[in-house]
Amino acid sequence: MSTGKNHPEALTHVLTDDPVVALTFDDGPNPSSTPRILEILAAHRARATFFMIGVRAYQHGELVARVKRDGHAIGNHSWDHPSFPFISHVERIDQIQRCQEALAPHGEPLFRPPYGHQDFESWSDVDSMGYRVVTWKLSAGDWEPKDGPGMAEEVIRRLEPGKIILFHDGLFDAPDHRCFARDSTIVAVELLLARLAGRFRFVTVPELLRFGVPQGKRWTYTEDKEGLNRLTRLDGPARQYV
Repeated sequence: MSTGKNHPEALTHVLTDDPVVALTFDDGPNPSSTPRILEILAAHRARATFFMIGVRAYQHGELVARVKRDGHAIGNHSWDHPSFPFISHVERIDQIQRCQEALAPHGEPLFRPPYGHQDFESWSDVDSMGYRVVTWKLSAGDWEPKDGPGMAEEVIRRLEPGKIILFHDGLFDAPDHRCFARDSTIVAVELLLARLAGRFRFVTVPELLRFGVPQGKRWTYTEDKEGLNRLTRLDGPARQYV
């Protein structure tokens, strides 16, 4: 879906007066937390979009199928979560293709950059492969050690129609091991849906696009390599950038 633009954009929200918002979840599927989130969504008749990591989708194919079967959308979040501005053109294409294969036949042409990192070259590669880059307008900040009620309250306070909200049903890497547990996220999602019942509808990103005019933001963001190199993983050594 080449746009002809000469700057990197990302979908963050739509302009609408309808009381609809899009919950999104990154870094899954997680065999512990993703099923719990699916149960909460089902109980509240809410739909969401899951931006999955290919290596995890490959390991948990039945969970990928369940997410789709439950009525949610699935997007591409790369094969193993590198910062795209710091890898080569060839690596970026490979990351997207391998994840696409792991998600098949359930994936949508939606891509969320790992860490939200994007520059013109990485955006161009994603765009050339027919993907829409989707980031967010509102983040729960749940990659940090936060309590669930506090996260829910902050999201509710800042929520407006048409916004895309970022949560994580897993974490691929994090500043320290305290961050990997998803209990606070699960509490926050349940409180959010319960308190907003009857006030907002929670829809997938493709559904959200039907309710209003898509809003793209010039999205250029990277982090220093030293910060990335300090991240840790639960299931193996973290990637190191040189």
